[in-house]
Amino acid sequence: MRPERLEEFFGQEELLGEGTFLRRAIEEDRVPSMILWGPPGCGKTTLASVIARQTKSEFIPLSATASGVEELRKIIDRAESGARLGVKTVLFIDEIHRWNKAQQDRLLPNVEKGVITLIGATTENPSFEVNSALLSRARVFVLKLLDEEALMRILKRAVNGANYELGIKNDEIQEDALHFIATQAHGDARFALNTLEAAASQDKKITIEVVKQILQKSHLLYDKKGEEHYNIISALHKSMRGGDANAAVYWLARMLECGEDPLYVARRIVRFASEDIGLANNTALLIANAAFEASHKLGMPECAVHLAHAVIYMALSKKSVAAYDAYSQAKKDVEEYGHVPVPLHLRNAPTQLMKDLQYGKGYTYTPKQDSGNQTYLPEELKGRKYYQ
Repeated sequence: MRPERLEEFFGQEELLGEGTFLRRAIEEDRVPSMILWGPPGCGKTTLASVIARQTKSEFIPLSATASGVEELRKIIDRAESGARLGVKTVLFIDEIHRWNKAQQDRLLPNVEKGVITLIGATTENPSFEVNSALLSRARVFVLKLLDEEALMRILKRAVNGANYELGIKNDEIQEDALHFIATQAHGDARFALNTLEAAASQDKKITIEVVKQILQKSHLLYDKKGEEHYNIISALHKSMRGGDANAAVYWLARMLECGEDPLYVARRIVRFASEDIGLANNTALLIANAAFEASHKLGMPECAVHLAHAVIYMALSKKSVAAYDAYSQAKKDVEEYGHVPVPLHLRNAPTQLMKDLQYGKGYTYTPKQDSGNQTYLPEELKGRKYYQ
Protein backbone atom coordinates (compact mmCIF):
# COMPACT_ATOMS: atom_id res chain seq x y z
CA MET A 1 0.00 0.00 0.00
CA ARG A 2 2.98 2.33 -0.11
CA PRO A 3 2.49 5.32 -2.41
CA GLU A 4 4.66 5.55 -5.49
CA ARG A 5 4.37 9.29 -6.19
CA LEU A 6 4.57 12.44 -4.09
CA GLU A 7 0.92 13.16 -4.87
CA GLU A 8 0.00 9.96 -3.03
CA PHE A 9 2.12 10.76 0.03
CA PHE A 10 -0.23 12.20 2.65
CA GLY A 11 0.86 14.25 5.65
CA GLN A 12 4.13 16.10 6.42
CA GLU A 13 2.94 19.20 4.52
CA GLU A 14 5.46 21.42 6.31
CA LEU A 15 8.20 19.29 4.82
CA LEU A 16 6.73 18.35 1.44
CA GLY A 17 4.15 21.01 0.67
CA GLU A 18 4.27 23.02 -2.55
CA GLY A 19 7.32 25.27 -2.69
CA THR A 20 9.22 23.66 0.20
CA PHE A 21 12.93 22.94 -0.19
CA LEU A 22 12.59 19.15 -0.17
CA ARG A 23 9.63 19.15 -2.55
CA ARG A 24 11.53 21.28 -5.07
CA ALA A 25 14.68 19.17 -4.64
CA ILE A 26 12.73 16.00 -5.46
CA GLU A 27 10.89 17.51 -8.41
CA GLU A 28 14.11 19.01 -9.82
CA ASP A 29 16.11 15.80 -9.24
CA ARG A 30 18.72 17.38 -6.99
CA VAL A 31 18.06 15.43 -3.81
CA PRO A 32 20.79 15.73 -1.17
CA SER A 33 21.82 13.00 1.21
CA MET A 34 19.60 13.27 4.25
CA ILE A 35 18.60 11.97 7.65
CA LEU A 36 14.86 11.53 8.24
CA TRP A 37 14.09 11.87 11.94
CA GLY A 38 10.64 11.02 13.22
CA PRO A 39 8.46 8.62 15.23
CA PRO A 40 7.47 5.15 14.00
CA GLY A 41 4.88 5.02 11.24
CA CYS A 42 5.25 8.65 10.14
CA GLY A 43 6.44 7.79 6.59
CA LYS A 44 10.25 7.72 6.65
CA THR A 45 10.67 4.50 4.65
CA THR A 46 7.82 5.40 2.33
CA LEU A 47 9.25 8.84 1.60
CA ALA A 48 12.65 7.33 0.80
CA SER A 49 11.11 4.91 -1.72
CA VAL A 50 9.04 7.72 -3.29
CA ILE A 51 12.18 9.84 -3.66
CA ALA A 52 14.02 6.99 -5.38
CA ARG A 53 11.14 6.32 -7.76
CA GLN A 54 10.55 10.01 -8.49
CA THR A 55 14.24 10.58 -9.31
CA LYS A 56 14.50 7.31 -11.29
CA SER A 57 17.15 5.95 -8.96
CA GLU A 58 17.86 2.41 -7.88
CA PHE A 59 16.45 1.99 -4.36
CA ILE A 60 18.50 -0.19 -2.02
CA PRO A 61 16.98 -0.58 1.47
CA LEU A 62 19.22 -1.69 4.31
CA SER A 63 18.43 -2.31 7.96
CA ALA A 64 21.14 -1.15 10.33
CA THR A 65 20.17 -3.89 12.77
CA ALA A 66 20.80 -6.70 10.27
CA SER A 67 23.71 -5.49 8.16
CA GLY A 68 27.32 -4.44 8.45
CA VAL A 69 30.38 -3.14 6.66
CA GLU A 70 30.70 -6.15 4.31
CA GLU A 71 27.19 -5.72 2.95
CA LEU A 72 27.78 -1.98 2.62
CA ARG A 73 30.95 -2.62 0.58
CA LYS A 74 29.02 -4.75 -1.90
CA ILE A 75 26.37 -2.05 -2.24
CA ILE A 76 29.02 0.63 -2.85
CA ASP A 77 30.64 -1.52 -5.56
CA ARG A 78 27.24 -1.93 -7.18
CA ALA A 79 26.54 1.80 -6.95
CA GLU A 80 29.90 2.65 -8.53
CA SER A 81 29.17 0.29 -11.42
CA GLY A 82 25.74 1.85 -11.81
CA ALA A 83 27.18 5.36 -11.78
CA ARG A 84 29.41 4.48 -14.75
CA LEU A 85 26.24 3.54 -16.63
CA GLY A 86 24.39 6.67 -15.55
CA VAL A 87 22.28 4.91 -12.90
CA LYS A 88 21.82 6.76 -9.60
CA THR A 89 21.58 4.88 -6.32
CA VAL A 90 19.54 5.79 -3.27
CA LEU A 91 20.79 3.86 -0.25
CA PHE A 92 18.16 3.81 2.49
CA ILE A 93 19.44 2.78 5.93
CA ASP A 94 16.67 2.18 8.43
CA GLU A 95 17.53 2.81 12.07
CA ILE A 96 20.87 4.31 11.09
CA HIS A 97 21.50 5.21 14.74
CA ARG A 98 22.12 1.50 15.37
CA TRP A 99 25.36 1.66 13.37
CA ASN A 100 28.48 2.47 15.36
CA LYS A 101 30.92 5.26 14.51
CA ALA A 102 33.18 3.04 12.37
CA GLN A 103 30.25 1.80 10.31
CA GLN A 104 28.91 5.30 9.80
CA ASP A 105 32.37 6.54 8.83
CA ARG A 106 32.45 4.05 5.95
CA LEU A 107 29.64 6.03 4.34
CA LEU A 108 31.50 9.36 4.35
CA PRO A 109 33.66 9.17 1.19
CA ASN A 110 30.83 7.73 -0.90
CA VAL A 111 28.36 10.35 0.26
CA GLU A 112 31.02 13.02 -0.34
CA LYS A 113 31.70 11.81 -3.92
CA GLY A 114 28.03 11.35 -4.71
CA VAL A 115 28.39 7.63 -5.42
CA ILE A 116 25.23 7.17 -3.36
CA THR A 117 22.46 9.41 -2.16
CA LEU A 118 22.12 8.40 1.47
CA ILE A 119 18.74 8.49 3.17
CA GLY A 120 19.03 7.46 6.79
CA ALA A 121 16.00 6.98 9.01
CA THR A 122 16.02 7.26 12.78
CA THR A 123 13.62 7.62 15.66
CA GLU A 124 16.44 9.01 17.82
CA ASN A 125 17.84 12.54 17.93
CA PRO A 126 20.52 12.63 15.19
CA SER A 127 22.53 15.16 17.20
CA PHE A 128 23.36 12.41 19.66
CA GLU A 129 23.15 9.25 17.55
CA VAL A 130 24.66 10.17 14.16
CA ASN A 131 28.31 11.14 13.63
CA SER A 132 28.87 14.87 13.28
CA ALA A 133 30.98 14.22 10.15
CA LEU A 134 28.04 12.43 8.52
CA LEU A 135 25.56 15.07 9.70
CA SER A 136 27.68 17.77 8.06
CA ARG A 137 27.29 15.96 4.73
CA ALA A 138 23.55 15.38 5.02
CA ARG A 139 20.44 17.44 5.61
CA VAL A 140 18.27 16.57 8.61
CA PHE A 141 14.52 16.59 7.98
CA VAL A 142 12.10 16.19 10.89
CA LEU A 143 8.90 14.22 10.32
CA LYS A 144 6.01 14.52 12.77
CA LEU A 145 3.26 12.22 13.92
CA LEU A 146 0.58 12.10 11.24
CA ASP A 147 -2.62 13.95 12.04
CA GLU A 148 -6.02 12.28 11.77
CA GLU A 149 -6.78 13.92 8.42
CA ALA A 150 -3.66 12.39 6.86
CA LEU A 151 -4.42 9.00 8.41
CA MET A 152 -7.97 9.12 7.02
CA ARG A 153 -6.63 9.82 3.52
CA ILE A 154 -4.17 6.94 3.86
CA LEU A 155 -6.91 4.57 5.03
CA LYS A 156 -9.32 5.62 2.26
CA ARG A 157 -6.59 5.15 -0.34
CA ALA A 158 -6.06 1.63 1.00
CA VAL A 159 -9.79 0.88 0.76
CA ASN A 160 -10.15 2.30 -2.74
CA GLY A 161 -6.88 0.99 -4.22
CA ALA A 162 -7.51 -1.41 -7.08
CA ASN A 163 -4.17 -3.16 -6.55
CA TYR A 164 -4.66 -3.91 -2.86
CA GLU A 165 -6.04 -7.25 -1.73
CA LEU A 166 -7.94 -6.16 1.37
CA GLY A 167 -11.12 -7.65 -0.04
CA ILE A 168 -13.38 -4.81 1.11
CA LYS A 169 -15.37 -2.17 -0.70
CA ASN A 170 -16.49 1.31 0.27
CA ASP A 171 -20.00 0.15 1.14
CA GLU A 172 -18.55 -2.51 3.45
CA ILE A 173 -16.81 -0.15 5.82
CA GLN A 174 -18.40 2.52 7.98
CA GLU A 175 -16.91 6.02 7.87
CA ASP A 176 -16.92 6.23 11.66
CA ALA A 177 -14.95 2.96 11.79
CA LEU A 178 -12.21 4.58 9.70
CA HIS A 179 -12.27 7.61 12.01
CA PHE A 180 -11.96 5.31 15.01
CA ILE A 181 -8.95 3.55 13.50
CA ALA A 182 -7.36 6.93 12.75
CA THR A 183 -7.84 8.19 16.30
CA GLN A 184 -6.55 4.98 17.88
CA ALA A 185 -3.45 4.92 15.64
CA HIS A 186 -2.05 8.04 17.35
CA GLY A 187 -0.18 9.27 14.29
CA ASP A 188 1.18 5.86 13.21
CA ALA A 189 0.14 4.99 9.63
CA ARG A 190 1.59 1.48 9.88
CA PHE A 191 -0.57 0.78 12.93
CA ALA A 192 -3.63 2.19 11.16
CA LEU A 193 -3.13 0.06 8.04
CA ASN A 194 -2.39 -3.08 10.05
CA THR A 195 -5.62 -2.51 12.00
CA LEU A 196 -7.59 -2.04 8.78
CA GLU A 197 -6.08 -5.18 7.29
CA ALA A 198 -6.87 -7.18 10.41
CA ALA A 199 -10.45 -5.89 10.40
CA ALA A 200 -10.84 -6.85 6.74
CA SER A 201 -9.68 -10.38 7.50
CA GLN A 202 -12.18 -10.70 10.36
CA ASP A 203 -15.36 -9.45 8.79
CA LYS A 204 -16.60 -8.23 5.42
CA LYS A 205 -18.61 -5.46 7.11
CA ILE A 206 -16.19 -3.31 9.09
CA THR A 207 -17.79 -1.41 11.97
CA ILE A 208 -16.45 0.26 15.10
CA GLU A 209 -17.33 -2.88 17.05
CA VAL A 210 -15.17 -5.01 14.75
CA VAL A 211 -12.26 -2.60 15.16
CA LYS A 212 -12.72 -2.54 18.95
CA GLN A 213 -12.51 -6.32 19.08
CA ILE A 214 -9.23 -6.20 17.21
CA LEU A 215 -7.75 -3.45 19.34
CA GLN A 216 -9.24 -4.92 22.54
CA LYS A 217 -9.51 -1.41 23.97
CA SER A 218 -13.21 -0.73 23.53
CA HIS A 219 -13.38 0.66 27.06
CA LEU A 220 -10.59 3.18 26.46
CA LEU A 221 -12.32 5.75 24.27
CA TYR A 222 -10.50 9.04 24.55
CA ASP A 223 -10.45 12.13 22.35
CA LYS A 224 -7.06 13.79 22.67
CA LYS A 225 -8.42 17.06 21.27
CA GLY A 226 -11.91 17.07 22.76
CA GLU A 227 -13.48 18.04 26.06
CA GLU A 228 -12.68 14.73 27.75
CA HIS A 229 -8.98 15.42 27.26
CA TYR A 230 -9.24 18.66 29.24
CA ASN A 231 -11.58 17.12 31.80
CA ILE A 232 -9.12 14.36 32.65
CA ILE A 233 -6.00 16.54 32.80
CA SER A 234 -7.97 18.88 35.08
CA ALA A 235 -8.90 15.92 37.27
CA LEU A 236 -5.24 14.87 37.46
CA HIS A 237 -4.13 18.39 38.36
CA LYS A 238 -6.80 18.82 41.05
CA SER A 239 -6.13 15.37 42.51
CA MET A 240 -2.44 16.23 42.96
CA ARG A 241 -3.36 19.64 44.37
CA GLY A 242 -5.78 18.03 46.81
CA GLY A 243 -3.21 15.48 47.99
CA ASP A 244 -5.05 12.39 46.70
CA ALA A 245 -2.28 10.18 45.33
CA ASN A 246 -4.68 7.33 44.48
CA ALA A 247 -6.90 9.51 42.31
CA ALA A 248 -3.84 11.11 40.71
CA VAL A 249 -2.48 7.71 39.62
CA TYR A 250 -5.90 6.70 38.29
CA TRP A 251 -6.28 9.80 36.10
CA LEU A 252 -2.68 9.40 34.94
CA ALA A 253 -3.40 5.81 33.85
CA ARG A 254 -6.61 6.92 32.11
CA MET A 255 -4.59 9.30 29.95
CA LEU A 256 -1.59 7.11 29.22
CA GLU A 257 -3.50 3.89 28.48
CA CYS A 258 -5.73 5.77 26.05
CA GLY A 259 -2.71 6.91 24.08
CA GLU A 260 -2.01 10.39 25.43
CA ASP A 261 1.47 11.71 24.69
CA PRO A 262 3.45 11.06 27.90
CA LEU A 263 5.45 14.26 27.30
CA TYR A 264 2.24 16.28 27.44
CA VAL A 265 1.51 14.82 30.88
CA ALA A 266 5.13 15.31 31.96
CA ARG A 267 5.02 18.99 30.96
CA ARG A 268 1.91 19.50 33.07
CA ILE A 269 3.62 17.89 36.07
CA VAL A 270 6.65 20.19 35.64
CA ARG A 271 4.29 23.17 35.63
CA PHE A 272 2.47 21.84 38.72
CA ALA A 273 5.74 21.49 40.63
CA SER A 274 6.19 25.26 40.70
CA GLU A 275 2.61 26.46 40.37
CA ASP A 276 1.14 24.43 43.24
CA ILE A 277 4.12 23.21 45.28
CA GLY A 278 6.76 25.84 44.64
CA LEU A 279 8.72 27.03 47.63
CA ALA A 280 7.07 24.56 50.00
CA ASN A 281 9.27 21.85 48.50
CA ASN A 282 11.89 22.88 45.97
CA THR A 283 12.79 19.26 45.27
CA ALA A 284 9.43 18.77 43.55
CA LEU A 285 10.65 20.63 40.46
CA LEU A 286 13.73 18.38 40.29
CA ILE A 287 11.56 15.26 40.50
CA ALA A 288 9.17 16.57 37.85
CA ASN A 289 11.98 17.49 35.49
CA ALA A 290 13.65 14.11 35.99
CA ALA A 291 10.34 12.39 35.15
CA PHE A 292 10.09 14.50 31.99
CA GLU A 293 13.62 13.50 30.93
CA ALA A 294 12.91 9.83 31.63
CA SER A 295 9.71 10.01 29.57
CA HIS A 296 11.56 11.67 26.72
CA LYS A 297 14.28 9.01 26.73
CA LEU A 298 12.13 5.92 27.22
CA GLY A 299 8.65 6.67 25.90
CA MET A 300 5.66 4.44 26.60
CA PRO A 301 5.10 2.00 28.17
CA GLU A 302 8.34 2.15 30.20
CA CYS A 303 7.95 5.78 31.28
CA ALA A 304 4.53 5.19 32.88
CA VAL A 305 6.18 4.22 36.16
CA HIS A 306 8.29 7.40 36.16
CA LEU A 307 5.19 9.53 35.70
CA ALA A 308 3.40 7.56 38.44
CA HIS A 309 6.40 8.21 40.70
CA ALA A 310 6.11 11.91 39.95
CA VAL A 311 2.34 12.34 40.41
CA ILE A 312 2.39 10.45 43.72
CA TYR A 313 5.24 12.65 44.94
CA MET A 314 3.40 15.81 43.84
CA ALA A 315 0.19 14.71 45.51
CA LEU A 316 1.89 13.96 48.83
CA SER A 317 4.03 17.09 48.91
CA LYS A 318 3.25 20.24 50.87
CA LYS A 319 1.85 23.02 48.72
CA SER A 320 2.62 26.71 48.27
CA VAL A 321 1.38 29.17 45.65
CA ALA A 322 3.71 31.96 46.78
CA ALA A 323 5.80 31.91 43.59
CA TYR A 324 2.69 31.70 41.40
CA ASP A 325 1.01 34.61 43.19
CA ALA A 326 4.21 36.67 43.21
CA TYR A 327 4.56 36.43 39.44
CA SER A 328 0.86 37.12 38.88
CA GLN A 329 1.05 40.34 40.91
CA ALA A 330 4.28 41.44 39.21
CA LYS A 331 2.69 40.77 35.82
CA LYS A 332 -0.24 43.04 36.67
CA ASP A 333 2.12 45.90 37.51
CA VAL A 334 4.09 45.34 34.30
CA GLU A 335 0.86 45.63 32.32
CA GLU A 336 -0.35 48.67 34.29
CA TYR A 337 2.87 50.72 34.49
CA GLY A 338 4.44 49.72 31.20
CA HIS A 339 8.14 50.31 30.54
CA VAL A 340 9.18 52.26 33.60
CA PRO A 341 12.92 53.10 33.52
CA VAL A 342 15.51 51.08 35.41
CA PRO A 343 16.89 53.18 38.33
CA LEU A 344 20.29 54.68 37.44
CA HIS A 345 22.14 53.00 40.30
CA LEU A 346 21.10 49.55 38.96
CA ARG A 347 22.42 50.15 35.46
CA ASN A 348 25.84 48.94 34.28
CA ALA A 349 28.28 51.57 33.04
CA PRO A 350 30.76 49.92 30.64
CA THR A 351 31.51 53.20 28.80
CA GLN A 352 32.66 56.66 29.95
CA LEU A 353 29.54 58.22 28.48
CA MET A 354 27.37 56.01 30.63
CA LYS A 355 29.40 56.94 33.69
CA ASP A 356 28.99 60.61 32.82
CA LEU A 357 25.24 60.00 32.66
CA GLN A 358 25.48 58.61 36.24
CA TYR A 359 24.79 55.00 35.28
CA GLY A 360 25.65 52.87 38.31
CA LYS A 361 26.25 55.87 40.57
CA GLY A 362 25.63 55.10 44.23
CA TYR A 363 25.28 51.35 43.77
CA THR A 364 26.35 49.35 46.83
CA TYR A 365 28.08 46.01 46.21
CA THR A 366 26.24 43.99 48.84
CA PRO A 367 28.63 40.99 49.12
CA LYS A 368 31.21 43.39 50.62
CA GLN A 369 29.16 46.33 51.89
CA ASP A 370 26.04 46.94 53.91
CA SER A 371 23.39 47.92 51.38
CA GLY A 372 21.64 50.22 53.81
CA ASN A 373 18.44 51.46 52.24
CA GLN A 374 19.36 50.54 48.66
CA THR A 375 16.25 49.88 46.58
CA TYR A 376 15.83 47.65 43.54
CA LEU A 377 12.38 48.42 42.21
CA PRO A 378 11.48 51.36 39.95
CA GLU A 379 10.45 54.47 41.84
CA GLU A 380 6.81 54.02 40.76
CA LEU A 381 6.71 50.60 42.43
CA LYS A 382 8.73 51.35 45.54
CA GLY A 383 7.63 49.21 48.48
CA ARG A 384 5.70 46.67 46.41
CA LYS A 385 5.45 43.22 48.04
CA TYR A 386 4.95 40.43 45.54
CA TYR A 387 6.33 37.47 47.47
CA GLN A 388 4.40 36.66 50.60
